[in-house]
Amino acid sequence: MRVEDFDMFSTLLKQRSGLVLTKDKAYLLESRLMPVARKWNMKGLDELATTVRTRKDEALLRDITEAMTTNESSFFRDQKPFDQFKQLVLPKLLETRAAKRSIRIWSAASSSGQEAYSLAMLLADEGPRLAGWRIEIVGTDISAEMVERAKSGVYTQFEVQRGLPIQMLVKHFKQQGDKWQISQQLRQMVSFREWNLLTDLSPLGQFDVVFCRNVLIYFDQPTKTKVLETIARQMPPDGVLYLGGAETVLGITDRFKPVEGQRGLYSLGGFSTAGLRAAI
Repeated sequence: MRVEDFDMFSTLLKQRSGLVLTKDKAYLLESRLMPVARKWNMKGLDELATTVRTRKDEALLRDITEAMTTNESSFFRDQKPFDQFKQLVLPKLLETRAAKRSIRIWSAASSSGQEAYSLAMLLADEGPRLAGWRIEIVGTDISAEMVERAKSGVYTQFEVQRGLPIQMLVKHFKQQGDKWQISQQLRQMVSFREWNLLTDLSPLGQFDVVFCRNVLIYFDQPTKTKVLETIARQMPPDGVLYLGGAETVLGITDRFKPVEGQRGLYSLGGFSTAGLRAAI
């Protein structure tokens, strides 16, 4: 790939998705954009680059962006965040939200939906404890293809074997040929929307819990700061934010503070673990 083409594609991707590509990732750009070139009946990346420069086709730009955004996900990925949610965060929310009996959870960059549905399974298994509560889980992703996949709730045998306990598979899924579909009850608990984290988030409303895990690692520092401060505006003071194990708010924003003793868990400052330590 020509240097000027790499620079053009990497600038485009940064503007549209926040993704930062270094020169050593040229191979990744080539491997993921060749299928886009073929889809558009182009001979190769040279023609793709020329077309992008001369014709601002939004459908083509969308295909390029979606091809490059990572869509890696699995059920109960890394497990610890879900244990924290069940044993620490949810009990606290049931206490502090008792008057309005409503909880909103956001799975940002939700990919094909496994994180959002993992949360739905945990909440569904609470049963009578949540009777009369309004629980809303919203998953958003920049990829229209991933949003549609998530809405369908259909997963391959390989996908359901990654992190999903067999008892949850039997309880919450129905086999369809060589694939599995999550139950209608759980699909009704989660709504999925196409959304770009770099744009205005206010139409999404306020969230008590935000999962934004393994997303910031693809951004440069100014973009990380922008995204975190935008997310902060969508949360109450005692809301909690989950980041991935390799991510932090330290040195990026002072809006969020680490929750004491809980790796990967952050708050605007109003979330307290007092009285719940024994559950962890």
